[in-house]
Amino acid sequence: MAAKNVIVGGGPAGIYAIEEIRRLDPDAEIVLVSDEPAYARMALPYFVAGTAPEEQTLTGGPAYYQRMRVDARIGRRAVRLDPAARTLRLDDGTALSYDQLLLATGSRAQRPPIPGADLPGVLPLWTLADAQAALARLPERGEVCLIGAGFIGFIILNALYKRGCRCHVVEIRPQVLPRMLDRDSAALVERWLLERGIGIHTGAQVEAITQRDRRLAVKLASGEEIVVDLVVLATGVQPNTELAREAGIACDQGILIDDHCRTSDPRVFAAGDCAQGPELITGRREVHAIQPTAVDHGRVAGANMAGRDVVYPGSLLMNLLDVCGLHCVSFGQWAGDGKEETRVVNHSLPGYRKIVWDGTQIVGAILVGPPDDTTMLNDVGMLKGFIQSKAALGPWKRYLEENPTDLRRAYVGAGIPGRLIQQRTTGQPASDRGHRLGDLPPERPRSPFHEMLVAGKPEMPDAPPAAAG
Repeated sequence: MAAKNVIVGGGPAGIYAIEEIRRLDPDAEIVLVSDEPAYARMALPYFVAGTAPEEQTLTGGPAYYQRMRVDARIGRRAVRLDPAARTLRLDDGTALSYDQLLLATGSRAQRPPIPGADLPGVLPLWTLADAQAALARLPERGEVCLIGAGFIGFIILNALYKRGCRCHVVEIRPQVLPRMLDRDSAALVERWLLERGIGIHTGAQVEAITQRDRRLAVKLASGEEIVVDLVVLATGVQPNTELAREAGIACDQGILIDDHCRTSDPRVFAAGDCAQGPELITGRREVHAIQPTAVDHGRVAGANMAGRDVVYPGSLLMNLLDVCGLHCVSFGQWAGDGKEETRVVNHSLPGYRKIVWDGTQIVGAILVGPPDDTTMLNDVGMLKGFIQSKAALGPWKRYLEENPTDLRRAYVGAGIPGRLIQQRTTGQPASDRGHRLGDLPPERPRSPFHEMLVAGKPEMPDAPPAAAG
């Protein structure tokens, strides 16, 4: 009898789990339960900026579900999970049985306890419905105040700036992007934004939001008022764990999962923003509410639901942002926390590069640079590779300390490509899945060169040549 897999949530984690299950088990029964259409949250800024239509945010539709042979219950909400009976009850009274179930319930925007935070025109920009509501209210080249200068807030800021809006940013911490950049790199970002006419209010607390004729006034504790057309709340997100908690499944900040993406119930998996799973460098269980982690979780959970034994090495915390034309990236243990660091600063570009070391292993990094800095753009992938490989670089460490902008020589010389080729998320060689997310046709199949890479085990030198040392 075909295994019955129920997936709760149609975000990236849920959709990639569907793809992996279907790839590995053509006969599996798959039921998707989602209270909203399946869409890519990371595509919403392009919709808000006006550079992509709404339909391009969607990752699933009737044709897609039909092709993937998924029983899609769109618009239905899961209200009760009974692990003992292996049933999931929906808001319409339907009870679904399952052999394996995936909780990919995502997260929700936090609404801060600010007087006036519930006024019309004050909203998070977290869901497709939020984006639609914001655009319906916002006049052409309107004025917006973002409360919160974190990663989410800056994704929204970039979209609104590209739309032609006049923007203000209020952050209670003393710098922008406090969970992504250190103080020195944040200072470069703040200067960049000020030069582009964006109001920056760091170390500022919002006392209240009030109606001002047809506009909104954001009152700061300093007495300053910012009058705008729209207020966007970007003060963080909270994992949706209620379904798991009420079912007795172990939770902390998120739903606790092991290195197979299993919860405390062996037939229930969790993935994405709602899950608290192993982190790559330390092994500690953390919530990484970022799309790359959701994709990896979904693929690993899907493979294990399909009967494989796939061990997940852990998620790498990483953030990549276009901040109104300035590229900002951070990986892993970027804060340093007392570890050895290598830094390069160029105030005129502006540019910033920081590498964090644990012995001879790179465990974190920050890069900031303008869009025409091709060196930085090329180095983003290599820095991620250094961290993911967990390679001890030996004498290559000294080379990078002396030449921190020449990553390529150390990357190849230390054998990082060979290590990464052998790291496969689901334990299988990388392959063309034959279809793409959404209703678009397949991309071109992989090349013969791809086959050579995944089949071979290239050998690389472990030390730099004498001339490079």
